[in-house]
Amino acid sequence: MMSDFRRLSSSVLASPQISTDDIDAAKKMGVTLIINNRPDGEAPDQPEGALIEQAARAAGLDYLAIPIGQAGFGKEQIAAMADAFVQADGTILAYCRSGTRSTFLWSLAQASQGQDPAEISQAAADAGYDVSPIRPMLDAFSGES
Repeated sequence: MMSDFRRLSSSVLASPQISTDDIDAAKKMGVTLIINNRPDGEAPDQPEGALIEQAARAAGLDYLAIPIGQAGFGKEQIAAMADAFVQADGTILAYCRSGTRSTFLWSLAQASQGQDPAEISQAAADAGYDVSPIRPMLDAFSGES
């Protein structure tokens, strides 16, 4: 199975659910931090976050869990994602079931840092993700920075 890493920016990739087999491919692409945006137990066939974390750390990569569940996105999660972008020394790979929640969280974090919502939306679209459902939130966060 091929990895489905999609470039959101020069330093951020989004992906559907990864497996431990994807870790080497990520490392070869310059990934230094893997962010898991998927809560454990969402699907029976989903690898547990601890398994991905163990494989990432064994490969010399950092790992961070910022799960986005049914409740959606909170300011804490958006701030944690924005902080991860600032702290990371290299490329970030964020994943969830389809990559959409990771892209939404990336988008909201970018908007909270003052990035233009139109540019964010275009970057997401170029990667195959539609952020129009959260565009009002992007506009609101962008205005707060």
